[in-house]
Amino acid sequence: MHAPPATRLKLAARGAVQGVGLRPFVYRLATELGLNGWVNNSSQGVSLEVEGGRADVEEFFLRFEAEKPPRSFFQGIETSWLDPVGHTGFEIRESQANGDKLALVLPDIATCPDCLREIFDPTDRRYRYPFTNCTNCGPRFTIIERLPYDRANTSMRAFTMCPACQAEYDDPRDRRFHAQPNACPICGPRLELWSHTGEPLVDRGEALLAAAEAIRTGQIVALKGLGGFHLMAAAHDEQAVRRLRERKHREEKPFALMFPEMGGVKAFCEVSPLEERLLLSPEAPIVLLRRRDHSTRVTHDASPSASIAPGNPHLGVMLPYTPLHHLLTAELGFPIVATSGNLGDEPICTDEREARKRLAGIADFFLIHNRPIVRHVDDSIVRVMLDRELMLRRARGYAPLPITLSPQLSTPNSQPVLAVGAHLKNTVALSVGRQVFISQHIGDLETEEAYGAFRRVISDFENLYETRPRLIAADLHPEYISTKFARDLATRAPASADLPARHTSPNQAGAEPGFIGVQHHVAHILSCMAENEIAPPALGVAWDGTGYGLDGTIWGGEFFLVTDESAHRIAHLRPFRVPGGDKVVKEPRRAALGLLFEIYGDAVFQRMDLAPVGSFSASDLATLKTMLTRRVNSVLTTSAGRLFDAIASLVNLRQRVAFEGQAAMELEFALEGTETTEAYPLNLSSSSIHQSTPLTRHSPPPTPPLPLILDWSPMIEALLADLQRGIGVGIISARFHNALVEATFSVTKHFGQERVVLSGGCFQNRYLTERTVRRLQAGGFRPYWHQRVPPNDGGIALGQVVAAWRQKG
Repeated sequence: MHAPPATRLKLAARGAVQGVGLRPFVYRLATELGLNGWVNNSSQGVSLEVEGGRADVEEFFLRFEAEKPPRSFFQGIETSWLDPVGHTGFEIRESQANGDKLALVLPDIATCPDCLREIFDPTDRRYRYPFTNCTNCGPRFTIIERLPYDRANTSMRAFTMCPACQAEYDDPRDRRFHAQPNACPICGPRLELWSHTGEPLVDRGEALLAAAEAIRTGQIVALKGLGGFHLMAAAHDEQAVRRLRERKHREEKPFALMFPEMGGVKAFCEVSPLEERLLLSPEAPIVLLRRRDHSTRVTHDASPSASIAPGNPHLGVMLPYTPLHHLLTAELGFPIVATSGNLGDEPICTDEREARKRLAGIADFFLIHNRPIVRHVDDSIVRVMLDRELMLRRARGYAPLPITLSPQLSTPNSQPVLAVGAHLKNTVALSVGRQVFISQHIGDLETEEAYGAFRRVISDFENLYETRPRLIAADLHPEYISTKFARDLATRAPASADLPARHTSPNQAGAEPGFIGVQHHVAHILSCMAENEIAPPALGVAWDGTGYGLDGTIWGGEFFLVTDESAHRIAHLRPFRVPGGDKVVKEPRRAALGLLFEIYGDAVFQRMDLAPVGSFSASDLATLKTMLTRRVNSVLTTSAGRLFDAIASLVNLRQRVAFEGQAAMELEFALEGTETTEAYPLNLSSSSIHQSTPLTRHSPPPTPPLPLILDWSPMIEALLADLQRGIGVGIISARFHNALVEATFSVTKHFGQERVVLSGGCFQNRYLTERTVRRLQAGGFRPYWHQRVPPNDGGIALGQVVAAWRQKG
């Protein structure tokens, strides 16, 4: 009889977790369940590891929260499910202070139950006070200016506590003991409502009531929240939602919704126990939830408008996470749009004067307050995949908590590294010892405002953590703004970005950091390995949209064999040309045309019966034909993201998109209600192309095998035949997704590497990820995917840090 599969749970709990008997409780629970591991107090709170049979470890996790000591309170729990390491017995280890102050920089925490009761208690002195907080909740990261975390070093220093608040602050028995944002209606921040021209109208409680009335009557209100402004409107008011879309120039990208309470969420969405836990958690992220079927959904006057998320079977939902949000939504009693207060690719506004300028023409009213926001922090976004939390945007509630790297991926003397991330969905990371602090989401570096935010975050991190980086890591793409910034900081940059990544080492304190270039998809793979604590060797699968390749082409459908010394490109999708440069991102039909041209040549321009070809005018087709035949302004790519775009165009789901990834999303949505294991052929063949990505400067790596090619041409021919036969889009989409799953399995089986790491933006796709994981597991392999770090470019910076250390070694 086989023993049950073993697993290891790594858990870090923050909040009221020390001095409340939590460590003895953990010890008793673990020994009762026969689990091995350890628990200790750390500068972050309480850390523990337990390992044993999966069922026992899962029971431990559920009981850890349900049966915790009565005086303990969790501000947040971060978990990772990892391979066992062979712990024997269970011990309470000595506390680990680690000699640093970094644990004091905590994320902003959603309103705790005690504060929530107070703001709705007419007898309490903080009744209806929108800035109520305590040591268990409230602003942290968005108000701290420097360490140590004392009131004088926060944006609350301008507010002198009244005698009652000071008494709470000074009393060790009070839950507001040393709560730095402590305040009340007498001495704390206050609300004010402005007109669209910035004229003050009313303040305090009247301002909140007037803002609620404005939303109720179809107006758009810009609300200054915790980490920036939200633009708010009644979610059921179709005209208000459309007006917000027009003013914000956001044609179809989904809006996030804020519901007053969980009952309303369940009326419109399917909510699993894990999804409910996430919504109610102290991190309070936006959670992607499946809408209830229209035929069974409860009808209600406050049903969200069809324009909230057009054609999308999911809604991005959050619950109120500050007293201000609780009071406003309770006053309204219906869900509201709560979208970021910005335009296009700009960062969200944090200052009311700035918002008055940048949001002019969008908001009808501004609900502001006089507590300064030190740094912008967006709402985090997560979804549940394979019964785990998958981070899509890491910001409020999570940033800037660190990822601690395993010894296999770092060394005790690892130099501080600043990683500047990618161009889209940018985040930056700063390493201190084995801890990597990942910034809040910055966004796409497309505008001057975004670049300014990027520079501020870097300066901010260096000052907060009192660390000067000795190495700076960046993407190899020569035109990325982040890469240019990194090169400017380095004293001697590599002569050419298509050379293997290398570094320059400063030889004295205070010198500018050395530059290290990291290939985009290698960074993706190393990021996933880092958060899963996977040491080489491993097979990395990077399905992504765009990444600069070592051969000057655009990669994105790559397989790497990661060893102690290097990451070799061992397989990839068959390349094809996409005409029109950056236009292809907005026009999936260009990717489809390039794909068809690769198979059929000039003859494709006569196939007006094909949706992508027929979508172009005759003059456009003539120009595109010239581009492709002469190879002018038509880049060669192996991108899986562009392959998704091409398929969406071929089945006529999308010829143009309104936002990044829309075509791929709609191809995934087309799977609703479809079940088939059939897959199109995506054949594995040999190639004469030879590329590698060395990760060390020491001796040359051993000659890798020639990369294999996944040839999609038989798949396209089979897909076109299905279209001619009238096969539905859902079946075609499923066969396409299944082809990618089988192709991943084929490459894995060919190379025989047991551990397989999945990363890149395409693995935000739930169907693709879940089917790939299960197929690999069924074949005897061990797949790993992202949990706490996004699989998209928001996770690139972590991988860049790991690559920099490996190169430096």
